[in-house]
Amino acid sequence: MNSSIHKERAEQFRRFHHEAPMLALPNAWDAASARILAQAGFRAIATTSSGVAAALGYSDGQHISREMLVEAIARITRVVECPVTADIEAGYGTTIEEVLETVKAVIATGAVGINIEDSLKQVDKALADSLYQVELIKALRELATSMDVPFVINARVDVFLLAIGEPESRFEHAVRRANAYLQAGADCVYPIGLLDRAIIASLVKEINGPINIMGGPPALTLPELEQLGVARVSLAGGLMRSALGHLRSVAQELLESGTYTKMNTSTLSGSEFRSLFTLTDTD
Repeated sequence: MNSSIHKERAEQFRRFHHEAPMLALPNAWDAASARILAQAGFRAIATTSSGVAAALGYSDGQHISREMLVEAIARITRVVECPVTADIEAGYGTTIEEVLETVKAVIATGAVGINIEDSLKQVDKALADSLYQVELIKALRELATSMDVPFVINARVDVFLLAIGEPESRFEHAVRRANAYLQAGADCVYPIGLLDRAIIASLVKEINGPINIMGGPPALTLPELEQLGVARVSLAGGLMRSALGHLRSVAQELLESGTYTKMNTSTLSGSEFRSLFTLTDTD
């Protein structure tokens, strides 16, 4: 990708976190899903680690290789013109240097943002030391400066998701980590989990920067989240699960009755399908 275009998309993506309307980020898992989402009119697209892994035949949790991750992201950035941010889980490395190598490769695909977790892949339901995570985010910010691509760092806070500590201590723990990550150079923080309205409103009040919330049923709707002051909403693997659920319903109907009712619901026409990548075939 042209370096000036790359930088412009990164700057544009950063602005989306501070300007109305709230940034709604659908999560793609391959080139076709990304193309559909871009054509629908979304301003930016995120990837989903669980969806990318599933599309390649693996479970979530860094079970694909770094090379497979980078290749999947490159296929997505090739076919859309809007900003793309990549879910890189915990960074595919056990040291800061290894994570930086992952991020360099991801940004080189044309991505303009990363989503990075603070949970440990080597230990079940455990968080990285907060001091390590702060140093990692500082190093990522320095990397963005050195690459002259101001990519957006979305720092995930996994306290709620992993149910770390006693329930009454989780809010304060999450806020403490979130603010430390923002101070270290993160552009946005992501306290992931199924959170209720009161907790989200309190997080918006107590966290000193843009907040990413996980959307999708049974969570609050996008307008409701925007009213609470949320800056960004991701759907994680929800779109892929929905698509696969629909595919399962189609398959069951075909097996049980041999009819096409569900297959014909919201299907692309032949011409729409054939033209999906017409503009990118020679890119």
